[in-house]
Amino acid sequence: MTTIAFLLNGVREGNPLVRLAVHFSPNPLEGLLAIKIAAIVLGIYCWRAGRERLLNRINILFAIVVAWNLVALIVASAGLRGA
Repeated sequence: MTTIAFLLNGVREGNPLVRLAVHFSPNPLEGLLAIKIAAIVLGIYCWRAGRERLLNRINILFAIVVAWNLVALIVASAGLRGA
């Protein structure tokens, strides 16, 4: 959801893989959906393979990324870019 909010507010996507998928897909939402499906498949694979520790670390990383994205959105919507 934060990526969609980024796109709507003119903030550039920082993840190069997501940026590439959004750029080369016919519709940016299709590119995002493809990335999210791949992440879910990898998550299920790790879960089934007993890699819970890895999943916990990835979840912490994603929580940090979402927090960072929210800060970037607030800064962008407040017009503080480059200030």
